[in-house]
Amino acid sequence: MTIDLKYYFAIFRRRFHYFALAFVAVLAVAGTAALKLPPTYTSQARLLLESPQIPNSLAAPTVSTAALEQLQIFEQRLMTRQNLLEIARRFQVFPGIDTMSPDRIVDAMRDSTQIRNSTGRDQATTMTIAFSARSAATAAAVVNEYVTRILNFSASMRTNQAEQTLQFFKQEVERLSTSLNAQSAKILSFQNQHRGALPATLDFRMTEQSSLRERLNSVQRQVADLRDQKQRLVAIFNATGGVSTNSTGASVSPEAQHLTALQAQLAQALAVLSKSNPKVLMLKAQIAQLEKTVTHQQAAAAAGAATTAADASNNVSTAQKAMLDIQTAQIDGRITQLENQEQELVKTLAKLGKSIDETADNKIALDALERDYDNIQSQYNAAVTRLSQASTGERIEALSKGQRLAVLDPATAPDQPSRPDRRKIILLGLIAGVALGLGLIVLREMLDTSLRRPADLTNALGVTPLVAIPYVRTPGETVGRRMITLGALMLVAVVVPLSMWAIDTYYMPLDLLAAKIQTKLGG
Repeated sequence: MTIDLKYYFAIFRRRFHYFALAFVAVLAVAGTAALKLPPTYTSQARLLLESPQIPNSLAAPTVSTAALEQLQIFEQRLMTRQNLLEIARRFQVFPGIDTMSPDRIVDAMRDSTQIRNSTGRDQATTMTIAFSARSAATAAAVVNEYVTRILNFSASMRTNQAEQTLQFFKQEVERLSTSLNAQSAKILSFQNQHRGALPATLDFRMTEQSSLRERLNSVQRQVADLRDQKQRLVAIFNATGGVSTNSTGASVSPEAQHLTALQAQLAQALAVLSKSNPKVLMLKAQIAQLEKTVTHQQAAAAAGAATTAADASNNVSTAQKAMLDIQTAQIDGRITQLENQEQELVKTLAKLGKSIDETADNKIALDALERDYDNIQSQYNAAVTRLSQASTGERIEALSKGQRLAVLDPATAPDQPSRPDRRKIILLGLIAGVALGLGLIVLREMLDTSLRRPADLTNALGVTPLVAIPYVRTPGETVGRRMITLGALMLVAVVVPLSMWAIDTYYMPLDLLAAKIQTKLGG
């Protein structure tokens, strides 16, 4: 199949007015845009997020926000409505800004601002800020203002966070210190309330209890021995009529004196020793032997003197009775004293036993109080450690020794505008005009199903015409057709630029409109 170039050229000539209209319209738009679009200057600055000057191993920083997250926070805080309105009005960024609505100003500022963050593993973290304006000085001033505010945001954020952290741990230390004091007061109050039943003195009280029991047993033994002694005295008196001297007033025999001494030793031994002690048993055996001897001596002395002192027996009996009463009274007094001591010991032992029984419950309660105290103490110690770290971190931020933003490349006023590229716009307009014109011709021919050449007639009817006579226009029709085409071209060439001028003047500057359209298409 061969391509009939003459046929297609003929179609192009016949539909040239479509091509011309599209080409002129697009070229008018491109030319108007190239001439009308004001020059736009772009200024940019580059920031670097520096690592802390003091290694983290020596002093951990208070602010631990990730690098990229910090830059995103700074960007969001910078691009707030209030900041953008303030900066735009301060530097008069847009012509006629006083007549623009706040929403238009904010949208235009955001469309004119470009912020790009760069980070990665084993790479420096940087932020590039660019702003486009019709004035080179304005673009540089806005970028420098952006940089100043971001640096202030960074410093204030890190300083405020460090100060808030320090203040928090100060309050935490004070709170835990108060809790410690309160818990100490509870423990002290409990100890004072249960002074005699604390676990710390349990061993001492149990030892004291054993000692008191031994003393009680000793006192009870002494009472029993004194009662035995009293019974023996009464028995001796009933058997002999005397207790310690004979009726003639003679001196006491050595056996009786020895017996008295042994009885005294026995009383002393029973005060500290048990009845089963060998020493006590030996003393009792000696006393029993001497008592028998003294009893026989007294009985013999009484029998020998009965015949010679009958007249004085009544006086002797009275004296011996008095002696017996004196000795029994002394023994009774000693017994009474020991019984009182025994009652005191019983009371003390009962009180001591009660305190020992209460010690287990007191230990549980005291352990709970001390456990709470230890928990608070551990929290307090941890808070003090963190307070020290927070204080160090706050000092690092105050001296700007931590992580910080530094300006690598400050913004300067550019010498050449960044856009528009007028040659590029016109060239693109030419290409677009040609493409649109050709596209309209192709579309028009695709929609037209009429027969246009002999080959179409042969294909449609199956016959070969002898001759094909085309439609021949009159000279008037040709002139009229050309006038209409020329008028349409002139109308398009005038209306399109005027429309673009009206949009630029009364609706939105063309550069802002183009940026807005580009942003929406890119989003």
